[in-house]
Amino acid sequence: MRELDFVNVRKSYASPDGDPLVALDDFTFTVDSGRFVTVVGPSGCGKTTLLRMAAGLVPPDAGGAIRLDGEPLAGPSPKMSMVFQGIGLMPWKSIFDNVALGIQLQAHRPKLTDEGRERVAAALALVGLTGFERYYPHQLSGGMQQRVGLARALVRQPEILLMDEPFGALDAQTRTVLQDELLALWDRVKSTVLFITHDLDEAIYLSDRVVIMGRRPGRIKEVLDVKLPRPRIGYDARAEPEFARLRHIAWQSIKEEL
Repeated sequence: MRELDFVNVRKSYASPDGDPLVALDDFTFTVDSGRFVTVVGPSGCGKTTLLRMAAGLVPPDAGGAIRLDGEPLAGPSPKMSMVFQGIGLMPWKSIFDNVALGIQLQAHRPKLTDEGRERVAAALALVGLTGFERYYPHQLSGGMQQRVGLARALVRQPEILLMDEPFGALDAQTRTVLQDELLALWDRVKSTVLFITHDLDEAIYLSDRVVIMGRRPGRIKEVLDVKLPRPRIGYDARAEPEFARLRHIAWQSIKEEL
């Protein structure tokens, strides 16, 4: 199993005036094993907070629970990897060494084994960066740097992949290419994916289900099942009438919250 459950999840923070700022409230949802689920909603509705809670970086308030394969999530899990909004590459390290960090931090040891080196090489090959191992981040384009971040997550061989607007800073053309590459990777590795985005087209194109959140405090407003045939790379899914229908529903739902 690679199932992630949110049960009555609430998260509040202290504000300067002393009153609690409620970011999420009564969020209940299951990310089924092997599925690609995207969360969209207006800015400030708690999407990133939700993902950080899923990663075990932020605990829910008392009364709610996050469960991984039926067990309470007590902190970061070796079954998960997260790709943040900011890629966070180490500029003084080579591409190979940046990806190797995923293993070194997971294993709590600085030295790579031969098996670890093979995993790094395999992860770089998965994202099309074989031959760039000795390059440094500043020598790569933004799209290639994002692939390095994805390889660093994949090298941990996660069962659940958490992604926080990974393509948000890229130009439209590069973004479209990386969306297709991500779907091809997902088809091979079969991870469960929870993906945050502001882009409705991206959400529908990538996903099995799209979770639409209302404005803060973030709650689920609507869930759309995307039944466009897979693989979606082999045809123009965005031109399908069903794609347009889903996009219209999602936009009307979000527009009410703006």
